[in-house]
Amino acid sequence: MAPLVDPFARPISYLRVSVTDRCDFRCTYCMAEHMQFLPKKDLLTLEELDRLCSAFVRMGVEKLRITGGEPLVRRDILTFFRAMSRHLDSGALKELTLTTNGSQLARFAADLAACGVRRVNVSLDTLDEGKFAQVTRWGRLPQVLDGIRAATAAGLKVKINAVALKGFNEDELFRLVDWCGAEGHDLTFIEVMPMGDMGEETRLDQYWPLRELRERLAERFTLIDLAERTGGPARYVRLAESGQKIGFITPLTHNFCESCNRVRLTCTGELYMCLGQEDMADLRAPLRASPEDGVVEAAIRAAIARKPKGHDFDYSRQRVAGQMSRHMSHTGG
Repeated sequence: MAPLVDPFARPISYLRVSVTDRCDFRCTYCMAEHMQFLPKKDLLTLEELDRLCSAFVRMGVEKLRITGGEPLVRRDILTFFRAMSRHLDSGALKELTLTTNGSQLARFAADLAACGVRRVNVSLDTLDEGKFAQVTRWGRLPQVLDGIRAATAAGLKVKINAVALKGFNEDELFRLVDWCGAEGHDLTFIEVMPMGDMGEETRLDQYWPLRELRERLAERFTLIDLAERTGGPARYVRLAESGQKIGFITPLTHNFCESCNRVRLTCTGELYMCLGQEDMADLRAPLRASPEDGVVEAAIRAAIARKPKGHDFDYSRQRVAGQMSRHMSHTGG
């Protein structure tokens, strides 16, 4: 089958799949505190998610990342992971992984490892219990740390994702770096993205450019730029003094679109060809209209033909240009 290639000759080999818009946290940069979640009837069933993901795998997708919301709060989610593991067994899929807030990892880590998951990304912005409760609204830090320990015990490689938040975790930069180093976790910092109406929270107040964060890191460590890419937008450095790998995802201060190989599928079957654009394709309708996979595959190809060259996030003029009306939890983190 001909591989998926977008109009700018970029092969599409990475699919991020949101299996639910629900979450047991309400992080201030991701969700409104009183979210209106989608009716369950609008969500794709696990069988429909399997059918869509399998179509993408047939068409050349080699990396599948499961997201949410919080993916592990979806009922019977292990059924889906077990179904996807057959593509690992066949060799068609090179990696099956997930991004999680860590709250449910203590329950699921061993089973995820048994399904072929080898690494997980855990969102963790602070190691201060009070600040953690503040930024997540509903979260408990000890529960997440227990989950991370369970993941490590199950043999999963853990990468910590920390959103850089001005005035919130600036003073924890070196604490986060030192803790990840001691625990053996890689660490990636992410600039806050302009997605969704946060009510009183303003993006400009939260925005901490990673250029400044990197400059502060360089005051203590020697940063060695790495050519390494993991199929995502992160750029990496190694700290010469400790050997740690630190990543930076900078959607606002660095354009990483030239190498974009990914698309995002929502839990309702919407395919977003770019996180920073509103254009999407409805895959649920053709999926439910016909049992023939050719119909779905044609819809996927038509969508990839519309993938834009890049996004237009911009804070430079002290306003949120390119802000997306949908919340991050809708598209998948």
